[in-house]
Amino acid sequence: MDNGLEKRYGLLTAIAMVVGIVIGSGVFFKAEKVLTATGGNLSLGILAWLLGGLVMILCAYNFALMATKHEKVSGVVDYAEVLVGGRYAYFFAWFAAVIYFPAMTSVVAWVAARYFGVLMGWEIVGPQVMTLSGLFLVGSYVINALAPKLAGRLQVTTTAAKLIPLFLMAIFGTIFGLKNGILVENFTTTAVHTFTSKNPLFTAVVGTCFAYEGWICATSINAELKDAKKNLPLALIFGSAFVVLVYILYYIGLAGAVKNEVMMAGGETGARIAFETVFMQLGGTLLFIFVVISCLGTLNGLMMACTRAFYAMGVRDEGPRPQVFKVVDTVT
Repeated sequence: MDNGLEKRYGLLTAIAMVVGIVIGSGVFFKAEKVLTATGGNLSLGILAWLLGGLVMILCAYNFALMATKHEKVSGVVDYAEVLVGGRYAYFFAWFAAVIYFPAMTSVVAWVAARYFGVLMGWEIVGPQVMTLSGLFLVGSYVINALAPKLAGRLQVTTTAAKLIPLFLMAIFGTIFGLKNGILVENFTTTAVHTFTSKNPLFTAVVGTCFAYEGWICATSINAELKDAKKNLPLALIFGSAFVVLVYILYYIGLAGAVKNEVMMAGGETGARIAFETVFMQLGGTLLFIFVVISCLGTLNGLMMACTRAFYAMGVRDEGPRPQVFKVVDTVT
């Protein structure tokens, strides 16, 4: 298939797509949810993060196997076409183009604006946040439409930036907890003895699975990835395994910063309390700055997938006006 697309992205961009889309705002604020579901049992919470990550790794491994064999346009559509048939792939492409990608992309634009609003002291349901979410959405589209190479570099940069607070908490939170004994206490005692559900581990795994969502979007750039049959599988496997490792280390770091009952009582502010405990007042503010950056990185990755959705149908001479949607601009 002559898709007319330039091989503009390397392995690093593909890995940044996997890692950068999966790590959004969820990881920063899911610790409290997991602890609550497990009744404050830290070991059970870590097991939930591990099991949720295992689900992602197994799925990514299957997609990696497909990526070694098939390379057309928009990987997940390619695999649906090969495994089930053209008709199923056509309906799946429509679903991705009008529901899956646009819904996630627009919601993440709003989430980024919401956390920026928290920093500025705005009402999170006020006009400022809604206006800013629209600007984030349009701005992300403009960058991807007019400067796709810049969008790739932006994805790598924001991914690196969002890893900074996670590694800082993983390292210094663990050291802090070992020195004052909080980490050992959190591992050896349970905050509460009643659970929020009959199956606390399963409930916690459901929560962690949400935090592992989005890696599939990385397959959308397979036609623009250099040596895609080699690099895309590497990105899927390495990226997914790396995310699991980062999540678990960060979760342990949080446990070293504050007691489990404090984290659970803090709700969505639990992570901020932990950062303020380890890195003083400035740490709480910096956390929200990095969360905004993290969300914008996720938004960029989702937009990279979103802008290619109708093209994936057009290049197959399907969908609305394929003669229009399959055209690749010679400049951008």
